[in-house]
Amino acid sequence: MAHAHDHAPHSPETGFAGEEFWDSRYRESDRIWSGDANAVLAREAAALAPGRALDLGCGEGGDAVWLARQGWHVTGTDISGVALERAAAHAADAGVADRTAWERHDLAESFPAGEYELVSACFLHTFGEFPRERVLRRAAAAVAPGGILLVVGHAGWPSWQEDRPEVDFPTPDEVVAQLELEAGAWEVLLAEEHVRAQNQPDGRPGTRTDNAVKVRRRAS
Repeated sequence: MAHAHDHAPHSPETGFAGEEFWDSRYRESDRIWSGDANAVLAREAAALAPGRALDLGCGEGGDAVWLARQGWHVTGTDISGVALERAAAHAADAGVADRTAWERHDLAESFPAGEYELVSACFLHTFGEFPRERVLRRAAAAVAPGGILLVVGHAGWPSWQEDRPEVDFPTPDEVVAQLELEAGAWEVLLAEEHVRAQNQPDGRPGTRTDNAVKVRRRAS
């Protein structure tokens, strides 16, 4: 994978793709994603002073391990126990096991405790209904004073996909509005779309448009 999770896992009893689905998905191969950090996360977090970070939908741990290598203490969460086992192994191989923790959560049902200087929510999309707006508001609530919330998502289907089901891909401004940030308590640092290269399943080059929202909770 070129980036972090392209889909977020959710509860089967509420009609979403749940733990069993995602465990099966990860078992299809030894590695689903590239193991590299999301390019937007790496760019936007590069200049931040390391602190506590929360990676929502961490998958096999590429983003969390990258953050830990930069000095962050990272909590990674995913619905898939298989993914979390691989993430822990990745962290151990990278020598950052002492700066990473892994928690299994169905984000539609539960959320990690605590406050964080960085909360990253990359590609929290799914195949059915999912309370994404509510989850992102919980993500914002977990940001410590002076901290950052980074939301990265798809803005549409890949360039090569002809069958395009009706899916809500919110714009950056819509994401900001959905967060329902308290007036005067937050600063919007980034809200934009960007086009990136993404290979088609057959290896031929293609493109995909994503968007990114970065907001900071004011310290006082």
